Amino acid sequence: MKASENEFSTGIFPKGDLASADYFTGKAWVKMLVPNDPVLNTAVGNVVFEAGARNNWHTHPGGQILIVTQGTGYYQEVGKPIQLLKVGDVINIQPEVKHWHGASPNSEFTHIAISTNTETGILNWLEPVTDEEYNSFK
Repeated sequence: MKASENEFSTGIFPKGDLASADYFTGKAWVKMLVPNDPVLNTAVGNVVFEAGARNNWHTHPGGQILIVTQGTGYYQEVGKPIQLLKVGDVINIQPEVKHWHGASPNSEFTHIAISTNTETGILNWLEPVTDEEYNSFK
């Protein structure tokens, strides 16, 4: 039986479930690798973005680590310019820093997202990233 394109990415993990359009512009898929663990206070997910897709602005009460595993993407903290992300990049996001991340316009993008200190909360979704904000990469 052949796996469908929606079921598996070209990476090592399945694409997972389609992410909610309430919090993402474009299509993204989330596969939880480690659901929130109350002993380790950590949750780990693999996130695949189609080209041009991104999540809303958001914060993590306990912080987050992103490890880029495929494609080219963007990361931006409020008040700072967009950073270009490539395979092998690691982003350490401090608690409560407002930010967003997603694929660049011409590349699918995959990262492993590690939410840390989850006993303080995992995620606070905020407003969508505007097209003007997304297209401001220089």
